[in-house]
Amino acid sequence: MLASVKFTGGDLAGLIVAISFAAGLNLYATVASLGLMAHAGWVDLPPGLHLLESWWVIGAAGALFAIEFFADKIPAFDLVWNALHTFVRVPAAALMAYGATMQLSPAKQALAMLVGGGIAMAAHGGKTAARVAVMPSPEPFSRIAMSTGEDTTAVLLTWFAIMHPILAGSVVVVFLVAIVIVIRAVMRAIWRLFHRHHGGVAPAKRSLTAA
Repeated sequence: MLASVKFTGGDLAGLIVAISFAAGLNLYATVASLGLMAHAGWVDLPPGLHLLESWWVIGAAGALFAIEFFADKIPAFDLVWNALHTFVRVPAAALMAYGATMQLSPAKQALAMLVGGGIAMAAHGGKTAARVAVMPSPEPFSRIAMSTGEDTTAVLLTWFAIMHPILAGSVVVVFLVAIVIVIRAVMRAIWRLFHRHHGGVAPAKRSLTAA
């Protein structure tokens, strides 16, 4: 049996960064993974996250993960699903960051909440941008592969955050840089499409004076 991992200092920071990103990709997979690993004795979660060890929480997260696994692979509906989950993943990641730092000062807890929520928002935004990029594709395989990859990444990143929190946090920094690049590329593509649709000519201004 593996020794239980405890988090302090840099390890705690790495854990918050990594699980916030994982939650932004798939909150339910992240919560279920943390709870199961705590039950397996792999990790000693911070006191504020002990609620995740409840079988009720693990069961609910597992059931919602199963629903999301299929809902996230239905064309068009996946965009609606992800849009609605903006109001779930980001606040939940902020709350987990808050819970993980209950032993710290209120100022540091507030900072952890902002960082956790911000990283989850970045992961969620990158996920949505990637979906928009592949949406025009008529075949379903790219969307299915992307969704499955996101689910797998969330689980593996959560595990990696438990085993090697500082390295996991460093990996997330690389992911965040990649997300910025992807979002910029998608925005430029949308702008070029809009520009081409309007013929590259700005519409004529209407005169406000009488002819």
